[in-house]
Amino acid sequence: MSKKFNVQRLTFKVFFFIFLLLTAYSLLLTVVEAKVYIDINSPAFKKIPIAIQEFSGTSRKEIPDIISDDLEFTGLFVLIDRAAHLEKPSQPFNPRNWTPIGAEVAVKGSVKEDKDYTVTISVFDVFEGKEILKKEYKADKELVRPLAHNIANDIYTLLTGQSGIFRSKIAFVADDKSGKGVYIMDWDGNRSTHLGLKGNAILSPRWSRDGTKLIYSTERGRQWGIYLLDFKSMTEKRVFSSKGTNMAGDFLSDGNGFIFSSSKDGAPDLYTMNLKNNQISRLTSSYGIDVSPAVSPDGSTIAFVSDRGGAPQIYIMRRDGSDVRRITFEGSYNTSPSWSPKGDRIVFAGRRGTNQIFTIKPDGTGLTQLTTQGNNEDPSFSPDGRYITFSSDRNGVKCIYIMRANGESQKRITPKKLRAFGPRWSPN
Repeated sequence: MSKKFNVQRLTFKVFFFIFLLLTAYSLLLTVVEAKVYIDINSPAFKKIPIAIQEFSGTSRKEIPDIISDDLEFTGLFVLIDRAAHLEKPSQPFNPRNWTPIGAEVAVKGSVKEDKDYTVTISVFDVFEGKEILKKEYKADKELVRPLAHNIANDIYTLLTGQSGIFRSKIAFVADDKSGKGVYIMDWDGNRSTHLGLKGNAILSPRWSRDGTKLIYSTERGRQWGIYLLDFKSMTEKRVFSSKGTNMAGDFLSDGNGFIFSSSKDGAPDLYTMNLKNNQISRLTSSYGIDVSPAVSPDGSTIAFVSDRGGAPQIYIMRRDGSDVRRITFEGSYNTSPSWSPKGDRIVFAGRRGTNQIFTIKPDGTGLTQLTTQGNNEDPSFSPDGRYITFSSDRNGVKCIYIMRANGESQKRITPKKLRAFGPRWSPN
């Protein structure tokens, strides 16, 4: 059974796809030969001092402020205070104005307001005294934030040679006056939108590999079902239900199926379902409870939680259910595994008095604790693997946080008044 979205969902459709098409309204005017200014894969990388001026014209502060916040959170840049800038926004670039204040890269821009915004930005290499990027962007006035994120992403890519996260989204579940619902927001917590999807209980949604679908579990009419939300067709479809509890796991790497946990045959075991022909295959059959499956980026390995050894621990197995191996041995309760995009780490929640976030290598080595305050759960990597989102009640109410993958710069991004949990970072 599938159904179309209501007006609220249609509003989100416009919001979502205008955002995706934003790059179509940008014009590359100048770019020099590619040069990597920061080798983010080097443990000895040096932060780049960068100056981002107020732009001339309308929204002269809002857009550069968003760009500055984006770049500063990465931990790769040192933002030069605007009070120290010697060159005015209206003046042409002169490297002599930037060298004395220690800037190695300078960003200047202008904003023209008509029916929409036209933003032109220039990025300069101070040492070489030349413009290394000039680009024009156009967007509706209501899309100032995604426009600024788009600019930040281009600057990040220019200087690191890697894609940034600033156009990515985070899906999550929250309690509001109307009950539990699925939300989506920008990576920094802004522009949070209720998708209109509700249930008596909803578990954390999972993204498809191309970012066009969400799969999630919800209890409606006293029955647990697994539902698929397709952003392209803007339809919601129940893809599986049965007696007992049915919990969605991950999409399979080919996008044609998903893995889930179900108690339809007794104790919860893991199954896969082909979305094309609805064929179901059983992967596990143990006396324990098998839940929370997560598929590795290459699709070859599945991490999951099982209490077959007496307490919930993280296990991994091959795609066909063979070669099951336990990888966590510290702590009495470990759950909610999620893979890094490269497949070299697994992030999970583990109980050490309170619930904390850890990372571990797939071979069970390199266990690292990232959080210490409050109860922390539901971790998920960013699309570049450099950041993690999670839920925490450290301030009294469960909210969504983000942090760098080494545990630094932990930051709440949802309002204190909104009880939010189950975040999942989009793959793009």
